[in-house]
This record gives sequence, C-alpha cells and structure tokens, in this order.
Amino acid sequence: MSSLRSFVRLNPEFVALQANTEQAGRALACAYSSSAEFDAALIAARRAAGVYGPKRHRKQMLATVAAIAAALAVIVFLIV
Repeated sequence: MSSLRSFVRLNPEFVALQANTEQAGRALACAYSSSAEFDAALIAARRAAGVYGPKRHRKQMLATVAAIAAALAVIVFLIV
C-alpha cells in the first residue's frame, strides 16, 4: 500500500488525471435542482420550438367530429 502512495505522490500524470477528473465532475453538474424542474424546462423549450404543435387543431378536429355526428343523428331521425 505504501508503494501505491509513493507512486501517486511522485507521478505527475496521476496528479493531472485527478485534477481533470475533478474538473470534469464540475462541468457535468446539473443546473436544475430536481428532475421535475429539468422536465418542466425541457417541455417548455419543446413547446417554444413548436414540437407539440398548437392545441387548436385538436379542438377543431373535435368540433368537426361532433358536427358530423350531429348531422348523422338528424339524418337518421328524419329517415326513421
């Protein structure tokens, strides 16, 4: 074990590797405090980019389907 400690103290490559590891750990630190906060930011960014599309298309489709169903109900009522 003492030979490993002396190797660590005398080897500059190991010291540089250790410093790079600590620096990489700081670089990978997350800016969000929780996964829920990260998910909310991700969804907001995707909405701003237009990934999900506007909701009015869904509402228009639902209104069209309801109008067609009402028209069919009137036609069936008139036939019977």
